[in-house]
Amino acid sequence: MDIIEAIDKKIGEVRTESLDISVGELISLHENSELVIQPDFQRLFRWSTEQRSRLIESMMLELPIPSIFVIERENGVLELIDGLQRTSSLIQFVNSTALGLDPLVLDGCDLIEELNGKTFEALPLSIKLRLKRTGIRTVIIKRQSSQFLRYEMFKRLNTGGSKLSEQDVRNVNARMIGDHGIKFYDFLINCANHAPYKATIDLLPSSAVEARADEELILRYFAAKNYRGSFKGNISDWLDGYMDAVLLEKVDFNFIEEFEVFNRLFTCLSNKFGAHAFVKYRNGSPIGGVAPAYYEAVTMGCLANLEQIELMAPAAARDILARAVESEDFRSATGPGANSIPKLEKRILTITNAFRT
Repeated sequence: MDIIEAIDKKIGEVRTESLDISVGELISLHENSELVIQPDFQRLFRWSTEQRSRLIESMMLELPIPSIFVIERENGVLELIDGLQRTSSLIQFVNSTALGLDPLVLDGCDLIEELNGKTFEALPLSIKLRLKRTGIRTVIIKRQSSQFLRYEMFKRLNTGGSKLSEQDVRNVNARMIGDHGIKFYDFLINCANHAPYKATIDLLPSSAVEARADEELILRYFAAKNYRGSFKGNISDWLDGYMDAVLLEKVDFNFIEEFEVFNRLFTCLSNKFGAHAFVKYRNGSPIGGVAPAYYEAVTMGCLANLEQIELMAPAAARDILARAVESEDFRSATGPGANSIPKLEKRILTITNAFRT
């Protein structure tokens, strides 16, 4: 197959339709559950009030705004995959009750300053109707499209921007791939909500949790356990590669067996170390918050010695962990260049050997 044939074949696997949907139609679709906004895809309102207000101002001035992308489900319902901030801002302004939010009061409009302080209901009828009749270019990815290319499309729409965290994008990618992806995504969420695990990352900053760092650490655990040989020194690429491998079923993932091991390990870590499982130590005492560079080392090192650690008294286990992470061997494998392959393996080996003595 030559390059032209290869391109033509792939083009034929994606079916899209572009049309202008009015703001009023968009809101009506959402109210009738014909347009689904998954809160797990993109968390509502990372935009400030000023950003939302300027979008409304731009719409009233008929300035161009970026397209939104939706995917057509088998039952014909549309699911928003890109454009949450624009769509939810418009819905909140016109009909805030549909999202269970307070009405949007415009603030920060600098082209039409008279709009500041106004709600939708406070506008003249002619302006309200004009806004509701304004069209938004909407790209519909048809249900007949290749499942894999739908998945790739979302990745490319959302990779490299600042609107979603890397784990946000991975989570939506999982849903794009179909039932197996949804199952894996739900599995990660369930693990992230598992009480023993949550106890070990209790010192993770709320801002990190908001960016789904708790879920990313779950993926990081499974990648360290099952995909460490593919690590090339870049954490993000490694996690993306592992997620792709699982979603596209290039590697096996036994949900029942993996959860049994996960549950046993994090129950042990919670019982022995609590919130200080993945923190730094100074003179035998824990300091600071969760240190990602310590995470694979402690999880993998303890997993290799799980039976022995389960039998230890918490104080004895904590003493060993403190000495291990304060050791010269461990500290030389953290800091600058900590994500290199040799340093990752050295950290894991240091914890593994500490609990074998």
